[in-house]
Amino acid sequence: MKRFKLTRPPKPVPDLEFLDVNDQPVRLSELNGQARLINLWATWCAPCVKEMPSLDRLQAEMPRDRFLVIPISLDGPSKPKVAPFYKEQNLLSLRIYYDKGRKAMSTLGVTLLPTSILVDPEGRELGRLEGDADWDTPEGLALMRAAMT
Repeated sequence: MKRFKLTRPPKPVPDLEFLDVNDQPVRLSELNGQARLINLWATWCAPCVKEMPSLDRLQAEMPRDRFLVIPISLDGPSKPKVAPFYKEQNLLSLRIYYDKGRKAMSTLGVTLLPTSILVDPEGRELGRLEGDADWDTPEGLALMRAAMT
């Protein structure tokens, strides 16, 4: 968590639209009221693959009605690999989301995968971390719990 950079002051997160596992659109604003950790990743990104089990354990520890990990896959043409990857890695707590129209990186100002953006229940960016991390550490859990308040 040492690489987590606070956003001061917190700023509104753009209302990104992405797709759920059934290709139904979801907007970030629909999730206001919950703290969120938006994670941009891809199956072809080794650091992304490395951190996914940690994100899954983080979601398992957190109350889903108050905190949601949103792993948005940027796989594009390799999109069919995402669901089998979840199964192979035994990712049971994370939901599957896809980037709609390859807009997530530019909309959220992301230049490196993976990047995770912590959002408060009001929809403001509290901070971000570029690169992979161990999210289910005591420090990571404390940071996520603080975002819920």
